Amino acid sequence: MKTLFVIVGPTGVGKTSLCLKIAEHLNTVIINADSRQLFKEIPIGTAAPTKEERRRVKHFFVGNLHINEYYNASMYENSVLKLLNILFKYKDNVILSGGSMMYIDAVCKGIDDIPSVDNTIRNKLQEKFDKEGLANISKELEKLDPEYYNIVDRNNYKRIIHALEICLSTGQTYTSFRLNSPKKRPFKIVKIGLNRERQELYDRIDIRVEQMVNGGLIQEAQNVYKYKELNALNTVGYKEMFEYLDGISTLENTIFRIKCNTHKYCRKQITWFKRDSNIRWFSPDNVEEIINYINTLT
Repeated sequence: MKTLFVIVGPTGVGKTSLCLKIAEHLNTVIINADSRQLFKEIPIGTAAPTKEERRRVKHFFVGNLHINEYYNASMYENSVLKLLNILFKYKDNVILSGGSMMYIDAVCKGIDDIPSVDNTIRNKLQEKFDKEGLANISKELEKLDPEYYNIVDRNNYKRIIHALEICLSTGQTYTSFRLNSPKKRPFKIVKIGLNRERQELYDRIDIRVEQMVNGGLIQEAQNVYKYKELNALNTVGYKEMFEYLDGISTLENTIFRIKCNTHKYCRKQITWFKRDSNIRWFSPDNVEEIINYINTLT
């Protein structure tokens, strides 16, 4: 049976390096599952695979969109399934890898059939957000759906508002509509999780942030500054850098905040992935052990 190897883990853990080795071992390709790496204007701040890495192994969904193009997990699910239908005609195994939890779940389990939202509720929530800001909206979500509040990106106002829309429109939690009936896929899914000791992971993140800044992150943020209100840039690295460009923060403090906020995001990723009992966990340094495990399944 055709197999999709899904390799997940927190940011900075070492997914890219390991996936290159596994892809070369399997003579296959890599499908990117990092929602921000899809945008071609921001390769530095998203740690997208380099041109050299993409020459080593064919990658899909890297730098294929412009920053102002709308895209979501449902569109990603449809695009990846169409691609897999083609790839599996001549590949027995394909790798899907990244850290965007909802994108990975979309491919593995499918997007849920979420109820429609009452327009009156939608408009009222948008007005409340415009007047009171994200903090009050977030508190309301914490009260109505604490389970989703604990895992949602609390800087992503669209996700928070959407979850509240569902809660208020249906009288039920947004969580109750999520992933109740995973869709069947015409291929086998094997999930491999990568993790490290927490301090080691933080140290790797801090080094990578410094490398990003030295590698041109400031200029990259300047280049997309005019798009800063877009959801695609409402993410760690760019939010802090935009405040630096606005003169609100010093560069030293900006770098420090990027590191700290990336640590927080990394913890959120780990919490999300740990809920999935189908993931087999490894240290990314144990390449031989991982490949031996894969060999038993191919």
